[in-house]
Amino acid sequence: MTDIITVALSKLDADPRNVRKTYSAEGIEALAANIRADGYRLLQNLVVRKGDKKGRYFVVAGGRRLAALKLLAEASVIAKDHPVECKEREGEIATEISLAENVVREEMHPVDQYEAFDALAKQGKKIADIAARFGTTETVVRKRLALARVSPVLLQHLRDEDMSFAQLSAFTVSDDHERQVAVWNSLSPWNREPHSIRRALTEEMIPATDKRVQFIGGLVAYEEAGGSVKRDLFDDRNAGYAMDAALVEKLAAEKLEAAAATVRAEGWKWVECPTTAPVGYHAMKRHYPKAIPLSEEDQAALDAAQAEYDELAELIEGGMADNEAEAKLAEVEKRIDALNARTEAYSPEALAEAGTFVFLDYYGRLAIERGFVKPGAAAEDEDVEGLPSARGAAKPKVPMINHSAALIEDLTAHKTAALRIELANNPDVALVAVVHAMLLSVAYPYNSEQSALQLSLTHERLEPSMKNAESCKSLSAFNDLAENYGHHLPGSPADLFDWLLEQPQDMVLSLLAFGAAHSVNAVEKKFTDRKRGIEQANQLGRALKVNMPDWFETTGDSYFKHVNRTTIELSVAEARGSDAELSVRAAAKKSEAVTIADRLVAGSGWIPAPVRLARAEAEQESNSESIDEDEQFPQAAE
Repeated sequence: MTDIITVALSKLDADPRNVRKTYSAEGIEALAANIRADGYRLLQNLVVRKGDKKGRYFVVAGGRRLAALKLLAEASVIAKDHPVECKEREGEIATEISLAENVVREEMHPVDQYEAFDALAKQGKKIADIAARFGTTETVVRKRLALARVSPVLLQHLRDEDMSFAQLSAFTVSDDHERQVAVWNSLSPWNREPHSIRRALTEEMIPATDKRVQFIGGLVAYEEAGGSVKRDLFDDRNAGYAMDAALVEKLAAEKLEAAAATVRAEGWKWVECPTTAPVGYHAMKRHYPKAIPLSEEDQAALDAAQAEYDELAELIEGGMADNEAEAKLAEVEKRIDALNARTEAYSPEALAEAGTFVFLDYYGRLAIERGFVKPGAAAEDEDVEGLPSARGAAKPKVPMINHSAALIEDLTAHKTAALRIELANNPDVALVAVVHAMLLSVAYPYNSEQSALQLSLTHERLEPSMKNAESCKSLSAFNDLAENYGHHLPGSPADLFDWLLEQPQDMVLSLLAFGAAHSVNAVEKKFTDRKRGIEQANQLGRALKVNMPDWFETTGDSYFKHVNRTTIELSVAEARGSDAELSVRAAAKKSEAVTIADRLVAGSGWIPAPVRLARAEAEQESNSESIDEDEQFPQAAE
């Protein structure tokens, strides 16, 4: 049964059975403004059922409208007993009605919304007023009005459900209707993703994500320089496109030149500023800086800075540092880096012969690569196509086959697909190809681009993370192994692949292990996103049956002088028992405690927890009830 009744606003309550419990304050305010603009009339009656008290009603459907009316009453815009027309329904079906209104109802078609909003905009209505009238946000209105840029042909495609709204939205980056239709027709049905449409329409524009735009300070800096921007309201990840490519190049070049001015002051023969990395520059002859001893004054400053760093680090590790310790530590690190930079320099011969490239790297960061020597100039009498030769006569230009960049990309994609399937079916060559790519990274610096495989091997130097790298036995052994392999590998990276093909497989596998070993990283830094990778190092160590005490000895220099007194005492107690702990506790100074701990722990095989290889969980559980020597020193047992 359904009856139209009039109920005073003060007698209407939100229905506890309503499936929708939450409304945005902004949306309620907008709807209230819309109701007010339409003479306080509701376009759709509230649906109600009898309440628990006589004369009161629960609003089954229309909770937002009720909230908007009550907002108007609170503001004294309408009376608290303002009459509201309602449809009365039986209480038993209240939840079904609420669900139907909030879930089952169909939203207004985007193109219908656009046409309605556009009609009001042409009447002079402001976006805020349009949003209020329709109970929506200004952002939605702007996005719908942006569809005015789109060809009517494409709007009809959306009505006919031949394209998605996301696809249609991608066309708003352009105002050229003919080009929009041409792009839609030219793209294959499987390649009509929004990003493909945007890319095709913005070939002459530069996106905000372009590394040149990022380098100059983003679109804000570009606009301040007078550049025009086209913004895409439907792409939340992109702030828009720079329309003046020449201005972007000019601004990037100016910023690179500013950086190059400092480099020129170093005395190089030449300094060039290409926007991107020069092609093949890694293959050029290169000078490297030579180590030079620090002056007595600088060495004293470095020693003092290092001592200050160690003292601050000890306070921080022991939890006894003040709030400014971290900032002080960072400042000391800068001083140490500046002093270490003075330990190497380029020779006068290198400065006179070589130069420097200043450019943007792959990520858009400033890159300064020093010490490159350009190849010798071509012979004066060499005939250059289209230019006068030594004999004075211009050599005629020979006809050549030309391919567009798009065609070359297409053809080489086919070539790549063929190489992939063939390599997948040939594990012997695949092994060589992988080892070849690894060795280029670890044995031939600056030549990793000479592999067709896009393998990335990250190799972080461990020395900066060690307090005394010279005393590390495992690091020394690894460097010796690298030197040994260096004697076998060919001198030129160009010869490496053919050389690997000639080697027996056991040699190639050994080199694979050598290359893979460079990428192992279990270093736990203060901030890291590699926690799971670091945890897996324990699993790797167990598989290798690593006995850490073979490679790390706990001494005063390697450990005790870097921790606080409490840690020294607890470590000695763990290694040698409570009696040994008392000996350390009796020491008057920390230096004495370090000496005593060094003597007591020597030969015990005890190592600090961060150096240990954790047992597998199942093994830990099986041994949890018995504590023996193996559990106390897990590395010695593995």
